[in-house]
Amino acid sequence: MSLESALGYTFRDPRLLRDALTHRSFGTPHNERLEFIGDSVLNCAVALALFEKFPELPEGQLSRMRANLVSQPALHSLAQRLDVSKHLRIGEGEEKSGGRERPSMLADAVEAIFGAILLDSGFDAAQATINRLYVQRISAVNPREGGKDAKTRLQELMQSKHQPLPSYSVERVDGEAHAQMFTVECSIASLKETGVGQGASRRAAEQMAAAAVLAKLGV
Repeated sequence: MSLESALGYTFRDPRLLRDALTHRSFGTPHNERLEFIGDSVLNCAVALALFEKFPELPEGQLSRMRANLVSQPALHSLAQRLDVSKHLRIGEGEEKSGGRERPSMLADAVEAIFGAILLDSGFDAAQATINRLYVQRISAVNPREGGKDAKTRLQELMQSKHQPLPSYSVERVDGEAHAQMFTVECSIASLKETGVGQGASRRAAEQMAAAAVLAKLGV
């Protein structure tokens, strides 16, 4: 299946999709500007969907649910579903370092794709694509869990199943001391499930990794 088939959208200008899938390590034009507007259209589309689905909920709770739905792990999970990695254009160095499967790079590419659809056909087309891709996840949203962070939700899930708690390990630390990027793996041995997260601190990366596991578990 082609990426356009998986998206349910056909580009009038194929160059926009090509640019959305081009990492800066490959050359210019690349997808960072498209990612910038894609992030905004995604937040708006998801906010509208939640606003309509939960007319009784206050702003704070809607914001927390939206944050979970547009998080890096959620976007990474969507990128895997769309098989975005095989379409990425990345530089040789990124290829050798495993960039093609890096959660942050795949999440950025998905946002860039939404930005490309916005430029190609306008907000309505981008919103329709996002709604189509998010319909199952939004229908499964539980407002009672909207305020809990990913690590807490995963821990409570394991406890409810009488399973051992998740374990977290730092896989890599990149960058200078003042601008480090942590890569953490969350592992649930009993379910043979793992998730990877990245963040500017170990704690942030652990949250991302926990959210990645929750996404894989369909939670």
